[in-house]
Amino acid sequence: MFVKVTTSGTRRYVQLVEAYRDDHGRPKQRTVATLGRLDQLSSELESVISGLLRVTGRSLPEPAAPPAMAFESARALGDVWALTELWNELGFDQLRQTFRRTRHGIDVEALLRVMVLNRLCDPDSKLGVLRWLETVSLPSLAVEQIEHQHLLRAMDALIEHRDAVDQVVSALLRPLLDQELAVVFYDMTTIRAEGLSQQDGDVRQFGMAKEGVIARQFMLGVVQTADGIPLYHEVFDGNTAEVTTLKPTIEKVIQRFPIRRVIAVADRGLLSTDNLAELQAITLPSGQPLEFILAVPGRRYSEFVELLAPFQQAHCLSATKEVTGELEWEGLRLIVAHNPDTAADQGVQRDRTIAELERKAAEWTGKLDAQDTGQRRRGRKLSDGGARARFYHEVCEAHLARIVRVDLKSELFSYSIDEQALAHARLMDGKLLLVTNAADLTPGQVIERYKSLADIERGFRVLKSEIEIGPVYHRLPDRIRAHAAICFMALILYRVMRQRLAASQSGLSPERALSLLRRIQHHRVTLNNSQPISGISSISQEQTGILSALRVKKPTASKQLPLL
Repeated sequence: MFVKVTTSGTRRYVQLVEAYRDDHGRPKQRTVATLGRLDQLSSELESVISGLLRVTGRSLPEPAAPPAMAFESARALGDVWALTELWNELGFDQLRQTFRRTRHGIDVEALLRVMVLNRLCDPDSKLGVLRWLETVSLPSLAVEQIEHQHLLRAMDALIEHRDAVDQVVSALLRPLLDQELAVVFYDMTTIRAEGLSQQDGDVRQFGMAKEGVIARQFMLGVVQTADGIPLYHEVFDGNTAEVTTLKPTIEKVIQRFPIRRVIAVADRGLLSTDNLAELQAITLPSGQPLEFILAVPGRRYSEFVELLAPFQQAHCLSATKEVTGELEWEGLRLIVAHNPDTAADQGVQRDRTIAELERKAAEWTGKLDAQDTGQRRRGRKLSDGGARARFYHEVCEAHLARIVRVDLKSELFSYSIDEQALAHARLMDGKLLLVTNAADLTPGQVIERYKSLADIERGFRVLKSEIEIGPVYHRLPDRIRAHAAICFMALILYRVMRQRLAASQSGLSPERALSLLRRIQHHRVTLNNSQPISGISSISQEQTGILSALRVKKPTASKQLPLL
């Protein structure tokens, strides 16, 4: 006999069925008893089972004890896996050979890798790196325990052997460069530094920050290619003038990278007569002169008024789209780009601002005249000196001090509009002026090269936002330099990721790609105190596409994944 479940309509019944053979030997079945509806059976069925076991002299087996399972916290794997693969592929792992020949007993290369990956995954202080390590599973990391002092010692080793490190970084960057033509972009930014202590050779100095305030800071200069690959960086004192840094920086790049041609592209803050003479004196190892493209700063536009007046009359006044041209200035090419739409917008905005200033001046003048006739109004009494100070402040805030002239020496509040300065400003509206000695580039190519300089500004934003290079809390100058070097290595990895993601048309930024890869996690579980079992979470199709775009193989469970 056996138990069978039969269906009648929407109901199901439990039946005890007997199998037998009829008189002709054919197998048959017959229902011995119906035990009831399946959805209504509870304790009645259990009592039947217990009775049958009691009659047969048997007993229910004891329920098996559940296995003792111990789960460790899941750790992020995908992002650090991809970055580690890129680190090794580009050649950063060669730093291990550099530091192996030193007296350091710690694995400096592994510690530097940890700090670089942290800048890209979850930037934090050096103490914060230790907390981050508790949440990730780093592949092929031989260090079993990392302490704060180990990270600091690795930073010291980085600066102590900086020349050897620079050679490794330069060697791994060379395959990424165009050997025939390398357009080099150079710019500087300010990095905020904390602390009030003074150190020997301190790079933390008070200077004008990019935000327009006086702050304790250091300067960071970065050189990169037209493709966005960072080539070189240098830390300068926080009060260093930008014009003094271009020549030595370019010379170092020329010595480090054996390229045949270098066109240095720099922003408006680097143009001066002395700097131009120094730039023209630089020669490459091949004997060719250094070529450059420099933007003319707005403060020097007045020097070009007479030179630009015929070009304005002939090409700009009737222009309906952007026009370009070329003039000669002090033996160099002066490239001019004029955008009529931008010129119109700038002119309208300036006229609107001047009209608002004149309205305020008329209001204050009327109040002063009324006071002189004995009329009284609510509020504080206005003086000529007070009106003059307020109006001058408004003019300076609007950057119109050259056009709206406030008489600061007169006892009475007065001002005037410098019509010649206003005409000069209208002449320069919508114009970009570039100085270059590159003879074979068309004006359009020169302008295109300069506009690409905006990419290095995006690199600075990456350093300050995603990589979080500042504010810096290190007080020792060499530790600050080491921190900048670590962030520079992180920027190289970031830009390589960006290139590969763009080439695959994934539409993802490096930040988004790492965020999605971070969901690939490493797990470890222990059953009944046996050997722990490790594994990784499933990899989605989207994550597979990201790894493919980055040219990184999938992580596998068989790979050694030691946890710190």
